[in-house]
Amino acid sequence: MAITRDDVLKALSTVTVDRGGTTLPGSGRLSPVVIDPGNRVMFSILIDPSEAERFEPVRREAEGRVLALPGVSSVLASLTSERAPNAPPPGAAPRAPGPGAPPRQGNALPGVRHIVAVASGKGGVGKSTTACNLALGLSAQGLRVGLLDADIYGPSVPKLLGLSGKPRVLEGKTLEPMQAYGLKAMSIGFLIEPESAMIWRGPMVQSAITQMLRDVAWGELDVLVVDMPPGTGDAQLTMAQATPLSGAVIVSTPQDLALIDARRGVTMFRKVSVPILGVIENMATFICPNCGAASAIFGHGGARHEAERLEVPFLGEIPLTMAIRETSDAGRPVVATDPDGPQAKVYREIAQKLWGNLTGASAGRAAPRIVIE
Repeated sequence: MAITRDDVLKALSTVTVDRGGTTLPGSGRLSPVVIDPGNRVMFSILIDPSEAERFEPVRREAEGRVLALPGVSSVLASLTSERAPNAPPPGAAPRAPGPGAPPRQGNALPGVRHIVAVASGKGGVGKSTTACNLALGLSAQGLRVGLLDADIYGPSVPKLLGLSGKPRVLEGKTLEPMQAYGLKAMSIGFLIEPESAMIWRGPMVQSAITQMLRDVAWGELDVLVVDMPPGTGDAQLTMAQATPLSGAVIVSTPQDLALIDARRGVTMFRKVSVPILGVIENMATFICPNCGAASAIFGHGGARHEAERLEVPFLGEIPLTMAIRETSDAGRPVVATDPDGPQAKVYREIAQKLWGNLTGASAGRAAPRIVIE
């Protein structure tokens, strides 16, 4: 049975957001409703961060009303904030925040000590492989580590960890994370068919990331590593708004074209007051599998120099080797399957520096302040 937006809006019109009986569609808080070919319905509710607790029952009721419609296979509803602190609701006249207004704060993830975003300004720089092996490098230090694949358009974690199948649903709608090599993992790739094209607009991406953060039984973690999608758009802002990031790691190749986009990534995280924990130069040199000679096919040292120029930590260089490529494609990441090898040693050393920067950067730091221009 085909579901229409009118059907969804009719169901949502029975949900009120205040004592005056204002309906959700009439409140100006409802995002555009999206229905995919599988009759999955997605929408978000615009709130101020201070309203999160009050609007959570509204979100649950809205989700339930739509899920009760005949033919609906699933509902992805989330609370989202796209405005600066103390900004007026849609349609209201803007006003300046009062003096001494507190910074915007995301809601902490229960049981998770630190959340680290691994990001890049562009695709193709090996960000996902780096995030996976960094998570394993942190785990090798005896830390409890989770890996969240927030790259909605190109989820790689299932392939990198050799995982398949769907996560188990626990009490309510909470998902149990998948596990591999000592990591807890969650990805949109576990929830869709491998060849599905994620043709999603911003609100859908925001909803998916928020639910994978909030509706997963992560348990007690020292670090949750988040593999971000490339770029500086909705996903990054959603992460900064949904929960206080402890910091971000920027991955880049040495070439100038990649460094231009890496600068944008650093600038974006600085604008939302997320500390830069370090820059990593990936594919720093190509190691010939036959003779062992190193070739700087993408240049060399560009990310290090850029980190120095931007006055952010430089975490290290990762070579381009057949071993890293082969183990990644096989779902057997090199840090887990060859922990004493030279490639694993590089990742472990970078993870050790990252942990040092993370614990130092997070001490006494206020929750991030969001500034959207």
